[in-house]
Amino acid sequence: MEKVSIDELDNEPRVADVQKHATEPLGLSDMALNYYELAPGESFSGGMHTHMDQEEVFYVIDGTATFQTPEDDYEVGPDEVVRFGPGEYQEGRNESDDRVRALALGAPKGMGETRAKLPCAECGADYHVTEVDESGVTLTCPDCGNVVEM
Repeated sequence: MEKVSIDELDNEPRVADVQKHATEPLGLSDMALNYYELAPGESFSGGMHTHMDQEEVFYVIDGTATFQTPEDDYEVGPDEVVRFGPGEYQEGRNESDDRVRALALGAPKGMGETRAKLPCAECGADYHVTEVDESGVTLTCPDCGNVVEM
């Protein structure tokens, strides 16, 4: 058994001002677990995307998160859960005036092939996310090789 306190986890903000990773401290082998606090206007991911090999589940603890898909927007409030299957595009944001606290779970643990819902300026194909680090995101077009750093 492993146990961790969210308060004791290191804050590793990328797109949200509070983003804490519980995967490694818990020794998770088959899923990823992250804790988020989103200020108004912040996003879980920074853009509409999908994981081709991973499903994502978001449990909203406090506040209301808005998840945009290519088809529509969906509000997910306290004690509600939403699931996105592999290949389903989504972006979760805090469009309210209140803070959102939520858990994000992904299985399998590795994100695998990730695509951004952003058409390549050269050929129109959806970019693949090829690198994510503290300096930003690198997108690469799978069809023509065009690279964009954000």
